[in-house]
Amino acid sequence: MTSTEARGEDEFGEYVGTSGSPVRARHAVNEAMIAHWCDAMGDGNPSYTDPDFAAASVHGGIVAPPAMLDVWDRAGLSFVRGSGSPRTGVMERLFSQGFDSIVAVNTELEFPRYLRCGELISNVEVLDAVSPRKRTARGPGHFLTTRHRFTNQHGEHVGDLMFRILLFRPEPREPEAREPATPAAPADSSTGATAAQGAGSAPDPDPALRPQPALNDDNRFFWEGAQRHELRIQRCLGCGRLLMPPGPRCPHCGSFEMGWAVASGGGRLYSFAVPEHPRVAGFSYPLTVGLVELDEGVRVVANLVGLDPHTDVSIGMHLELCWLDGGMLPLPQFRAPKPTRALTTLQLQDLSVGDAVPLCSLPITTTLVVAGAIATRDYTPVHHDRAVAEREGSKDVFLNINTSVGLLQRVVSDWAGPEAIFRSIRVRLGAPGFPGDLLTFSGRVTAVDAEHGTTTVGMRAGDSLGDHAVATVELSLPTGGRS
Repeated sequence: MTSTEARGEDEFGEYVGTSGSPVRARHAVNEAMIAHWCDAMGDGNPSYTDPDFAAASVHGGIVAPPAMLDVWDRAGLSFVRGSGSPRTGVMERLFSQGFDSIVAVNTELEFPRYLRCGELISNVEVLDAVSPRKRTARGPGHFLTTRHRFTNQHGEHVGDLMFRILLFRPEPREPEAREPATPAAPADSSTGATAAQGAGSAPDPDPALRPQPALNDDNRFFWEGAQRHELRIQRCLGCGRLLMPPGPRCPHCGSFEMGWAVASGGGRLYSFAVPEHPRVAGFSYPLTVGLVELDEGVRVVANLVGLDPHTDVSIGMHLELCWLDGGMLPLPQFRAPKPTRALTTLQLQDLSVGDAVPLCSLPITTTLVVAGAIATRDYTPVHHDRAVAEREGSKDVFLNINTSVGLLQRVVSDWAGPEAIFRSIRVRLGAPGFPGDLLTFSGRVTAVDAEHGTTTVGMRAGDSLGDHAVATVELSLPTGGRS
């Protein structure tokens, strides 16, 4: 490490505390971009897209989602912005030293009021801090913190942002160690574990290594349905009862005539177990095995995914069907349901500290990653170009911080209702969100301020790598009357 690398704020002291020139948006706040954002985030709040609802709401007309505050003045794909900001000066120096990869780590947004269509937004940036060189999981780097004050064309203050990024030098990724699969290894009759699993070794989670089902005439319909991602339930054609697991004959009326019905995919957790030993190939641990009572009334055994068995799983919780691909046949699994959008707004007096935001989940897809990046006007290649992402030390493209904030806002808004007013969103980003993973959201009310009509909610979005985002959200809620 050179002396230059060791220095942080001392080296960049000429920049710290200085302001850049105002950055003005190319276009005014508009309904098309709002709708584009809402499509990408899956945000159905009618205050953003339904003129009739919005006109009758507390807003009196269409407003922009508050988390869009720092999107409007972005440069876009082809427009080249000048390098007059103090952060740009520091970044150019760090780029020359090899710290040329960037990831966002913190954002704090404050909203004096919501933005309306026709407003032209500007922001002035102040470089708040440059850290000394730090050792991070991504490689050595420096944290840069900026503060931004947003105004409209009339100079009216409309929002504030604290934004922190990490500029780092990627370190080569070690190839993932994987034991060669040995499908012919004999099974231990007392445990079901294969002899290839050494004591204390981490089993390969590749679903192709799971034991494969035995197909016969009684269950073939089930596995044919699985290939279509249909959860089929056997139905007796004699008495009409649903049967699970399938068999050759109805235990109720004795009929041998069988058909099937497709389950809706919803259910509740009837019971569960968390097996620890033996750990076998094909499964990810911790492993939660649930007995799920489907909405149709029958019960099925399946893995629960995206849920911490110690904090997220409870008897009676709502669950939603999903599928595990990658093995010989798709396998049904269950996760927390997608967010349910409230049609009315919570009343402040109905909330208490400790009240839970309902557990919910959203799958991360490549489409979500790329759509979120485009909707937030973030064309950083690591969010849409897999080759660049891999070159910069990532295994794949990943969610940008604005998409993570937008998804958190959606979940909180779906719970609190369409006329809940966001006052601030403060987010610390953790583990990356990669395609193929699942974001599970949970939260609790941490404060209720009757005097000011506000409530504070602590939120967590977790994936298979840990905490993706931890957030604190402050809302204003009605205290009576129309909601």
